[in-house]
Amino acid sequence: MPYKWTTAPESSAQEMRLWPHQSLPAKGFAAFILTTFTLILIPTMTLLGTILLWGILPFAMLAVAGMYFALQSNHKSRQIEEVLTLDNDTARLIHTTPKGEVKEWECNRYWTTVTKYEKDGPVPQYVTLRGEGREVEIGAFLSEEERIELFDDLQRSLKR
Repeated sequence: MPYKWTTAPESSAQEMRLWPHQSLPAKGFAAFILTTFTLILIPTMTLLGTILLWGILPFAMLAVAGMYFALQSNHKSRQIEEVLTLDNDTARLIHTTPKGEVKEWECNRYWTTVTKYEKDGPVPQYVTLRGEGREVEIGAFLSEEERIELFDDLQRSLKR
């Protein structure tokens, strides 16, 4: 589950940290690029010593470079983090975008409501927090099943 609840031992504040699922770790990324490079070069072995190798080699390297930059771009766009802090009086959500922008929302915990839009949101099972005249999304990058569990967890935590 790409979110985790923590409770500070000296206070009653709860903190939930959410992040997108990262299915390709750094070692897997390197292995994938190396495997792609190797598999592209296998057919070119028969062309060693011919002029055709120099005609095909730039396109093979372009394919490997394209794969590398596409995976790097995807990794950078997944650098999202949301931190929801619940203490006795307030609920506070801090959303950090991939570009490093920080968006904050704060509300009295008593008036905070959790809403789940099963089909009306931008994604199925869209979860929002509402309070202080604003409605903010939470966990939109999670899978549908994870958003359902998140909704249940948030309802339980806000009732305490």
